[in-house]
Amino acid sequence: MEVIHSWLKEYLGKALPEAKQIEDLLTFHAFEIEGVEERVGETIIDVDVLPNRSSDSLSHRGVAREVATLLDVQLETDPLTQDITIGTGSKVTLHIEDKELCPRFTAAVITGVKVKESPTWLKQKLEALGQRSINNVVDATNYVMYGIGQPTHAFDFDKMGKDTEGRVNITVRLGKAGEELTLLTGEHITSDPNMLHLVDGNTDTLLDLAGIKGGAAAELTKDTMNIVVTSGNFNFKSVRQTARKVRITTDASNRFQNQPSPELAGYGLQETVRLILELAGGENDGMVDAYPLRPETVVTKVRVEKVNDLLGLSLSVEEVKHIIERIGATVEEKGGGVLVATAPWERTDLVIEADYIEEVGRIHGLSNIEPVVPEAAPLIEVNKRQYYSEKVRHTLMAVGFSEVITSSFLKKAEIQLQNALAGDKSYIRNTLLRNITAVLDANIVHCDLLGIPDVRVFEIGAVFDKTESGVGEHLALTLGARTKGNGYNPKDDQVLEVGQKAVESVLGEKLDWKIEKGVAELDLGAVLETLLVPTGYEPYEKPAVVSFRPIVPYPAIARDIALWVAGDDEASEVADILTAAAGPLLVRHDLFDTFEKDDRTSYAFRLVFQSPEKTLTDEEVNKIMDEVYAVAKKEGWEVR
Repeated sequence: MEVIHSWLKEYLGKALPEAKQIEDLLTFHAFEIEGVEERVGETIIDVDVLPNRSSDSLSHRGVAREVATLLDVQLETDPLTQDITIGTGSKVTLHIEDKELCPRFTAAVITGVKVKESPTWLKQKLEALGQRSINNVVDATNYVMYGIGQPTHAFDFDKMGKDTEGRVNITVRLGKAGEELTLLTGEHITSDPNMLHLVDGNTDTLLDLAGIKGGAAAELTKDTMNIVVTSGNFNFKSVRQTARKVRITTDASNRFQNQPSPELAGYGLQETVRLILELAGGENDGMVDAYPLRPETVVTKVRVEKVNDLLGLSLSVEEVKHIIERIGATVEEKGGGVLVATAPWERTDLVIEADYIEEVGRIHGLSNIEPVVPEAAPLIEVNKRQYYSEKVRHTLMAVGFSEVITSSFLKKAEIQLQNALAGDKSYIRNTLLRNITAVLDANIVHCDLLGIPDVRVFEIGAVFDKTESGVGEHLALTLGARTKGNGYNPKDDQVLEVGQKAVESVLGEKLDWKIEKGVAELDLGAVLETLLVPTGYEPYEKPAVVSFRPIVPYPAIARDIALWVAGDDEASEVADILTAAAGPLLVRHDLFDTFEKDDRTSYAFRLVFQSPEKTLTDEEVNKIMDEVYAVAKKEGWEVR
């Protein structure tokens, strides 16, 4: 949500810090800041308000209140603490059919307004927030929404039906199947019994999508003289479901979906009426308020000992009390380190003790919490399975094997699931052999790209088999090796043997492996049963720093080139020239063969090409290789 720095001053006054200070303050204590920029003469702060605070902070007043809390100052001006004094109206009646869907609705009639262009200061404020100025009345409703967070709307009084006493009626009800509504933007909506509307109670005409967007039936024009200003509170689920169904998202719906307090509706009406009278003139008839479902006051017990235990602090009762009071709560001491906090009505997120503990932590400052080294815990028995599994992992990785974790579900095995996740995952695995073979098949094609001669993987995981008593489970260790080529070849077993010997060395005995085409499996659980329980864990060694980069999803293509060059030409110099000619799609090059004859040297390079944007074709790579050959010929080298 974007806020204007100068607008915050209307609430904070002289206590307002510079934009940079606000950015730092909110970042370390409340919200992330997406950025600060200058726009149409205003400094804009983009505040990322998270869902847990969206009920009270999606407004300039909400952000200003948060800044005041963190600075431990009071707001210089706070419209949400002022009495509502706009009087009692008589020209409009209200009817709410479902109090759960509309806990509160307010309205006021203003007669004799002059709809015209907004003053420069208001147009600039809205333009800075990316909003188009409409007219002074509509702009006033938007200004109040961005100011205190309450969406309001104005209808043309004279376009609405009247009862025998000349009053308009606004009914809040669900739609009826087949009812039509034309929105202010010209879009046509077909209503249904799940959509909430404001309705002209005298003509049964739909006026708007409640909490989302106004309709055209009572739209304001330059000729409008009398208006009905409305401000309500609508069920957040209802607003969200309707907005999704009609695929319309507005600033109003975003606020109602985050469940602001019904109390805000009255202040929204008062602020809108005040601003319209200032900008458009006219006479206020007064406020009509239907409030069938008032929220209960939330009172929460906060234990100072619990606060300190969870946060690792040693705050006194007075310090905790003062921090909670800074958020606008009323706090009473009950003795014994117990505080009873009454949440400010706008903070609908403060419900349980943990909510207040979180507030104490962030306001005090998480950076102010000093780490404490815990007392040494008594030595517990070493977990043998975990201990030896870790030793095997580190040993295998040291000889070039990578750990993989594969699915426990197979298309076919011994034990079938009653409630399978999918048709090809209806059995649980009784071996890791097939999984590891699939991993090898999928990864052998990447050898050229990675510059490795083979793929070596392992997995430690549970497998399941049938027993006399039902289903048995044991821990399996499976190694796999695949050298470059077409499928399995005897070299795989040679590489596999490196891993087998490494495991046997760390476990200290000859092991019974089940070997099948470059894959070896072992009942690790049975082996561990024969080993002694370790007396303690080995010292932790911090791993070397590693870096990661995103995987390119498109396949690589390799090409080999062999050249006769002059006897004194260095391989690195030849490689530099070839790679420059190959261009940006060359992602790897390796020298894989060298020999000398008759004062000449032969170098053989493997060039690997890959695009981050698409799958390369042979034609594209052949065209690049033609460039490479041409450069080699120009250098006087003979391509073999």
